[in-house]
Amino acid sequence: MTGSQGKKTALFEDHVALGAKMVPFAGYIMPLQYEGQLAEHKAVRTGLGLFDLSHMGEFRLTGAGALAFADSLVTNRIEGTDPGQVIYSPMCREDGTIIDDLLVYTMEDSVLLVVNAANLDKDRAWIEGRLPQGVAFADESDDTSLLAVQGPDAESFLSALTDADLAGLSYYRFTRATVAGIPLLLSRTGYTGEDGFELYVDSDHARALWKALTEAGGERLTPIGLAARDTLRFEVGYCLYGNDIDDTTTPLEAGLGWTVKLDKPGFIGRDALLSQKEAGVPRRLVGLELESPRAVPRQGYDVVLDDEIVGRVTSGTFAPSLSRGLAMAYVRKGLTKKGTVLAVDIRGKAVAATVTRPPFYMDGTRKTN
Repeated sequence: MTGSQGKKTALFEDHVALGAKMVPFAGYIMPLQYEGQLAEHKAVRTGLGLFDLSHMGEFRLTGAGALAFADSLVTNRIEGTDPGQVIYSPMCREDGTIIDDLLVYTMEDSVLLVVNAANLDKDRAWIEGRLPQGVAFADESDDTSLLAVQGPDAESFLSALTDADLAGLSYYRFTRATVAGIPLLLSRTGYTGEDGFELYVDSDHARALWKALTEAGGERLTPIGLAARDTLRFEVGYCLYGNDIDDTTTPLEAGLGWTVKLDKPGFIGRDALLSQKEAGVPRRLVGLELESPRAVPRQGYDVVLDDEIVGRVTSGTFAPSLSRGLAMAYVRKGLTKKGTVLAVDIRGKAVAATVTRPPFYMDGTRKTN
């Protein structure tokens, strides 16, 4: 469905019925919040939250060379992974800058790429323009809905509704399953720092799945909007495309070096990333803890040292779990060591800030890389 402000997910009417504040986001009309950002954030940290992530894109690669082709597109290692495994990776241009960050699902007969909604058209063109002979591409985004159940209680809640052995499903693994009798793809992944599962379902069954989950959860299960999703991911240091990474940044600059397998030959951007590593990365994404807990940095604010601009805030917010303002920022080489004291220019006032390393929040039920 498409409205005047963007496309609607299969769950649009359910969000409206719950009183959600709906806003344009990445070409869709999505729920920003329901009962409120702080309450929703707390629900995921302490119990159970339900997300509609159906704006995400899903591409499928098939054919004998699908796995090798996927491996050439991304910086992380895909060839050699087992069916049932999920890999997080940037996808880069030849100059090493990031087109998108995505999840790669290795299946018995195909490879599923899960991409950011805002980059869907760009990603599709990039991949289709490089398809080798014998590999087929299909965009399944419109036919696929994605729900996520996140929080410390996620396993116990979903276990009562599924035939899958959730206790035996490791982090960043997936399986075919039924939930409330509905067939779907279930992965133990998430973007919150808490335990959780993502459910890929045919869009025709999305409303039935949402209803089954909300009825089973009752007051225990809280619907979560984009606002709380952003503060949850920020507290554990997950990058957001368009803020912390984009087509001007490289994975090495963004602290994603663990996803860059330079010993893997032939992936797009390898030579540029190898050269950058050998020359020395000119800037790095760091965390900043502000001296004043009431000061709230925002995206685009300057990072300064002795009145000289030395960096830029990419994500900044009041972190609900920590009750203070924090930021992620690119800072130039030589000033990225933990404990370095800089400042953030907040409306003309330099507020002292100490360099730290995300994650800021360390008590989640899932640890970040």
